[in-house]
Amino acid sequence: MENMVNFESLFEGVYKGKNVLLTGHTGFKGSWLALWLEQMGANVYGYSLKNKDEKNHLDLLSLNIVDKIGDIRDADVLQNYFDEVQPDIVFHLAAQALVRPSYEDPVETFSTNVMGTLNVYEACRKTPSVKAVVNVTSDKCYENKEWNWGYRENEPMGGYDPYSASKGCSELLTSSYRNSYFNNNDFGKKHQVLLGSGRAGNVIGGGDWAVDRLIPDIVKATSIGDAVLIRNPKATRPWQHVLEPLSGYLTLGWRLLKEDVSVAEGWNFGPDNHSNLQVGDIVKLSHEYWNNIQVEFGKNTDEHHEANLLMLDCSKANKVLKWKAVWGIDKTIDKTINWYKEYYEKDQILSFTDLTDYVSDAKAAKILWAL
Repeated sequence: MENMVNFESLFEGVYKGKNVLLTGHTGFKGSWLALWLEQMGANVYGYSLKNKDEKNHLDLLSLNIVDKIGDIRDADVLQNYFDEVQPDIVFHLAAQALVRPSYEDPVETFSTNVMGTLNVYEACRKTPSVKAVVNVTSDKCYENKEWNWGYRENEPMGGYDPYSASKGCSELLTSSYRNSYFNNNDFGKKHQVLLGSGRAGNVIGGGDWAVDRLIPDIVKATSIGDAVLIRNPKATRPWQHVLEPLSGYLTLGWRLLKEDVSVAEGWNFGPDNHSNLQVGDIVKLSHEYWNNIQVEFGKNTDEHHEANLLMLDCSKANKVLKWKAVWGIDKTIDKTINWYKEYYEKDQILSFTDLTDYVSDAKAAKILWAL
């Protein structure tokens, strides 16, 4: 199947030969995005802190990209890197991305997710080569009222915990810069930058070893023969494979690079409604694909608030961008758990195989970006 995919033709071949700067490339999403962009012939440049997780997916991939270790809060170093790279498009993924650590260190969370984003936008504003920017935030940017339906892009920003609030702030900052410096009405007259943002749900897939995340907690415990304790089995989230939102971000970037002013705004990239499941259901599905998984359901003793219900409405992306999810929840769990099973039992890395399968399935489904 691998020979059937012409990666360079995806998204009308817009990324081939482009200088693409990824902030947060050492993270889970960033490493997968770097892999995909490299396969499409982009010149990939990364800027990020070192990954402090147990293992690092980016290192396992051994990609041919330019790697810069730096902090987005250091505006001078960041600007110097922009000056050196002269990117055509920027995907901003660098963030403090976890809820519970945001309670422990809110200053780091807000300074990284808000002021760090500000520094990225300033660097974009001061770098003439930049034509498009995609800011990656989170479904948690919305003011969560725990409705039984998905949030739409025009819902109010909010956030109970520091992480969620910081992502809401990032979206407000994005709106401010779009109005003040990258105004869509002034494109081609006063500036040449189009700015969009992508909001995704709970993302899973191989290569994630971050702390305090469901799938990494499960597979790390399984790899050493331990049971994992699940503290909130009834929490409902929109689960999706990591490649799903990445295809959304890349679709948005594609349209921005093609100077489609109408898409320079915020977008939800989530799964279909069948993939909005409780944590306990995800655990049971995971066990079906790796029977070594052992789980204990315990009482939630965490004193911090955590949302129980959060879903996204992605009809806007479905209709306007012609984007939609490729894999259902069963395929998502199958691919995710099998990635770890092959890694721990056979020392195999299935990332390229999974990417190839995903693109092939998207093409078979006649999704626009894959044709």
